[in-house]
Amino acid sequence: MRIRRILAAVIATAALAGLGLTGAATATAAQGARSYVTPSECRQGGGTPDLTANVCKGGTHDGQQVD
Repeated sequence: MRIRRILAAVIATAALAGLGLTGAATATAAQGARSYVTPSECRQGGGTPDLTANVCKGGTHDGQQVD
């Protein structure tokens, strides 16, 4: 009985720690996201860089700022 309680406590602690790590990784990924793409990244995503308006038109980066 005692082993089962200890094992249950260890599993619960590991599960909670895993949730904390997942949340931290998600927050870090969101902060590291750029709001601009290079002209070549725009083309690779299937878009066309509009350098007069500094925007990627079409593709996966549609509407993102071109730098």
